[in-house]
Order: sequence, then C-alpha cells, then structure tokens
Amino acid sequence: MCVNLVSCKFAGEHFTEEFAKVNRFQKVPAIDDNGFVLRESVAILKYLTVKYKLADHWYPSDFERQIRVDEYLHWQHFNTRLNAAMIFRSIVLDPQTTGKPINWKRIEYFKGELSKTVEHLEKAFLQEGPYLCNQPEISICDILGACELMQLNAVHGEQLYESNEAVRKWLERVKKDLSPHFDEGHKIVYRAREVFDRMKGKL
Repeated sequence: MCVNLVSCKFAGEHFTEEFAKVNRFQKVPAIDDNGFVLRESVAILKYLTVKYKLADHWYPSDFERQIRVDEYLHWQHFNTRLNAAMIFRSIVLDPQTTGKPINWKRIEYFKGELSKTVEHLEKAFLQEGPYLCNQPEISICDILGACELMQLNAVHGEQLYESNEAVRKWLERVKKDLSPHFDEGHKIVYRAREVFDRMKGKL
C-alpha cells in the first residue's frame, strides 16, 4: 500500500505552497494515494477501508449496518466535531493566533451544546451496542468520535464527557482497541495540554 499521508504541525505547514498542491483549501487532513487526492477525513477513512479491503467491521459491507455508520458520520459534523472543536479552538488556538482574550461566553455556549451531544451519544448511538451506531465491533465512526472528544483533554475538559458512564466506557474501549496507535496519534493534543497549562498561569 503506497499512501502518502500529508499532515502539518502548529508551525503552519499547511499554509505552504507545497501543501497547497495537495489541498488547495490548505486544511488537514489530506491524502495523496498515488495521485488520487482526498481532502476530507470521512472520505479518507471510507476510501482506505474499501480500497484496501480492511477488516469489514471498520466500514461494514452489510447495507443496514453501513447506513448506521453513515448516519453518525453525517451527524457528527455539526455535533461531536463542531462542539468539541470549538471549545478547543476558543481556548487554545484563537488566543494564540488573534491575540484576543478568551471568549468565555462563547465557550460556555459550546459546553452546553456538547452536553447535549454527549447525551445523544449515549442514548442514540450507544444504546444497544458497545460501539457507536450500536455496532458489535469498532468502526471508523468510533475513530472520529474519539478523536473529537480527545481535543477536550487538551484543556482539562474531560469532565465534559467522562461524567457520562456509557460514553466514558466506550472511549476506554476505543483507546484499548487502537493502542498503541491512539496515544501516538494524539501527541499534539497532549502537547497542547502543556501549552494550556502554561497559559492558565497568565489568565
């Protein structure tokens, strides 16, 4: 499998001319698989699982199970992804890039929305199974859901989801299933937490 995964760091590598050749939107993630370029995480995960015939549980071939996975993949954009990302962005990224003080009113709004999201995860997506979409095994939607919530760990926001026992246990299963790659993939989140800890002393 010859896949060139293009990533960036806090240094702004995604704004370089080289990266723009892969993704004109200058956003991450992006993938260049022997000239076939994709610029969106859901599409990338589907592409990799189908083209390279990965284990069926990642993106089930069974029609109804697959549609259940797709249901979450569409829902998460304006729920898990939006709310977790906006809390992380408002506390960590925006103050560094704009120089403006943290907008705590905005953060409280997204915390409220995230609380609803966590409840939906429990009651709609974890009601009948150990993994999202009530799947018996881990799938690509678990990867996306876990990664979005992990952003909160960078700002000591674990309590925003860990207070929900079903969601906490689900995330523990995902971490275990993806070990040791889970921690490797979240090094930036762990580093961001160190940055936030330093920022707290200046707030």
